[in-house]
Amino acid sequence: MLSIYATLQTLGFKIKNRLQQDETGATAVEYGIMVGLIAVVIIGLVFTLGDDLAAKFQEIIDGLNNPAGTATTP
Repeated sequence: MLSIYATLQTLGFKIKNRLQQDETGATAVEYGIMVGLIAVVIIGLVFTLGDDLAAKFQEIIDGLNNPAGTATTP
């Protein structure tokens, strides 16, 4: 009788373990998707605003290279 009880208990524990969800891998996948989307947004912004940003930085460089009295205003 004890053997049957032990077998049923072991079977119950196995079923319980299979029904429990392991979500540790899902978290890593979600972080991977978020990082991918952030990278896509950054790449899109760089392509969209890249020329404007380069022009602004060039204006700043030109302003720093000119003496204070001869700086041009846009």
